Amino acid sequence: MSTTAQILIVEDDSEISSLVARYLSQNGMRGTVARDGREMDRALREGGFDLIVLDLNLPGEDGLSICRRLRQGTSIPIIMLTARSEDIDRIIGLEMGADDYLGKPFNPRELLARIRAVMRRQQGTQADPDTAPGAFSFNGWILDASKRELSNPDDVRVAVTGAEFDLLRAFCERPGRVLSRDILLDLTQGRSATPFERSIDILISRLRQKIERDPREPEMIKTIRSGGYLFTPAVERR
Repeated sequence: MSTTAQILIVEDDSEISSLVARYLSQNGMRGTVARDGREMDRALREGGFDLIVLDLNLPGEDGLSICRRLRQGTSIPIIMLTARSEDIDRIIGLEMGADDYLGKPFNPRELLARIRAVMRRQQGTQADPDTAPGAFSFNGWILDASKRELSNPDDVRVAVTGAEFDLLRAFCERPGRVLSRDILLDLTQGRSATPFERSIDILISRLRQKIERDPREPEMIKTIRSGGYLFTPAVERR
């Protein structure tokens, strides 16, 4: 990543986008504004962005559709903005692949904190000495913590978001242990995260779609009634 973080702000409200871009500039980041999906696509073709702040309600293609489309070809972190704070909006956004969400109106300082937190998770800089970057193998899969890459048993790279990677890493570091949703939230998002228990369930569902032979009958990530989740494979640390 470049020294100055490059943030793409996809927001059609010029007052909000200008405020966010100005605040990011004041805090050592560079904000580029796109008013809709087409402007976003043009900006992304030039490359160099570290994170996208994506509004849910956009003219033309909406934020959910854009998020789904982006996730088909990139793992760039996405923070979704929504004018509504109902859980259903958060759930749908996370299901589409967003890494975090923030309801409007919001304090620019909170958005900046979330941007930094998501980028730290993406870079893996929150790892403690006992979980230093390395690689984990399970059932033929390889999770490379230093490169933040996941490869399947055919040695084909599988795209995962930063949040999905951190969750799978938490499981690899603690195989055979029942982990509650609260523990998983703390391990993957930190104590500063806004409590939203369903976000873990959504991430689990997304991971199962990628690593399980049959996501409807999961063998690796088991649900434990009233307990949380259990990662069943034997894990070898490399």
